[in-house]
Amino acid sequence: MEQAIKQSKRITESRIDRGNWPAVYAVALSTFAVVTTEMLPVGLMTPIARAYDISVGIAGLMISVPAILAALFAPVVVLAAGRIDRRIILSGLMILLMCANAISALAPSFEWLLAARVIVGFCMGGIWSVAGGLAGRLVPPQSAAPATALIFGGVAVASVLGVPLGAFAGELAGWRTAFAGMALFSLVVLITQLIVLPALPVDASVRWPQFTAQFGRRPVQLGLALTLLLVAGHFMAYTFVNPLLQNLSGFGSEWIGLLLFGYGIAGISGNFLAGMIAGRKTTQTLLAIAAGLTITIAGFAIIGGSQISGAIMLVLWGVAYGGVSVSLQTWMMKSAPDAIEIVTSLFVAVFNIGIALGSFAGGRVVDGFGLHTTLLIAAALPAIAFLLTVFIRPAQHGEVKP
Repeated sequence: MEQAIKQSKRITESRIDRGNWPAVYAVALSTFAVVTTEMLPVGLMTPIARAYDISVGIAGLMISVPAILAALFAPVVVLAAGRIDRRIILSGLMILLMCANAISALAPSFEWLLAARVIVGFCMGGIWSVAGGLAGRLVPPQSAAPATALIFGGVAVASVLGVPLGAFAGELAGWRTAFAGMALFSLVVLITQLIVLPALPVDASVRWPQFTAQFGRRPVQLGLALTLLLVAGHFMAYTFVNPLLQNLSGFGSEWIGLLLFGYGIAGISGNFLAGMIAGRKTTQTLLAIAAGLTITIAGFAIIGGSQISGAIMLVLWGVAYGGVSVSLQTWMMKSAPDAIEIVTSLFVAVFNIGIALGSFAGGRVVDGFGLHTTLLIAAALPAIAFLLTVFIRPAQHGEVKP
């Protein structure tokens, strides 16, 4: 038995020496699966609201509830995980994600659907936080950066493709089929991980003082503030992109899937561009993203009243938001290179607080003042992020320079 354990350890070390890229792809699939599940209701907002006879604002709780719970669970999972093998944690979370999607597909009432979304929130906080620190354990040091980019590429791709995938599936076979499809996909990811992921034990657990120490770093503080503003501004508007396209720009429901697919392709392009530049010019990349989000969201409100202008603004919006996650993650990793797992969990927490606050506030504004006002208020948040980066960033030259 002891000889078998030693042999398994040698195999694992050998894989890491040459780069266990299949395992990296498997982890990237897990981040893609959980973020796609989180974003899925955005493209299905209108049909779900109709199915349960609720307002679009109330239906927005499908986004805000799991997001706020993910924010709470992200640091908790890192602290509570202790020395548990990360392979076991990821596999357990994928099982829960599969169950959450299955419950969503079968939910007899909106209350049941929200209960399933609570499970999604737990999975979101756990998977994203654990996955963020695994790249350096699966590949050699010289390959850690591209491996990390690939893992978080799952987040970026899901952020821009999750909505159109849901909209397409909902249009073709109904919104319940979209959740059923994600349950099946989660099962495939689980099986893949069980096959290719090696054992991932840890020697030491993260303690609370290590968390609190990061809050004293100015680049970390600014990075978290930028995350909150950019993500909240985006989701305050984007949570309601389906009714925006139909009610403001005048598109029929049959066009929504195609339009959101175009948004997704634009977002992947934005992620690719930002990923190439952010490592060298992180601050400039974030400034460009903040300006892009401000212009496109406000532009949608000002000139998005026709189909042509609405489609153009949507594509430009996708380009701008596509680079958000990879650029912000790069900023956080540069701000605390000695505590990547910790700042990743903080980043995940604030990212999801931004989703929750943005979608919740957007729902209240939509119900009270309409879509046009929601867009204008949403555009103000990335504008504030732009100003913060311009005026606060120079004061950090004595510290880490993202």
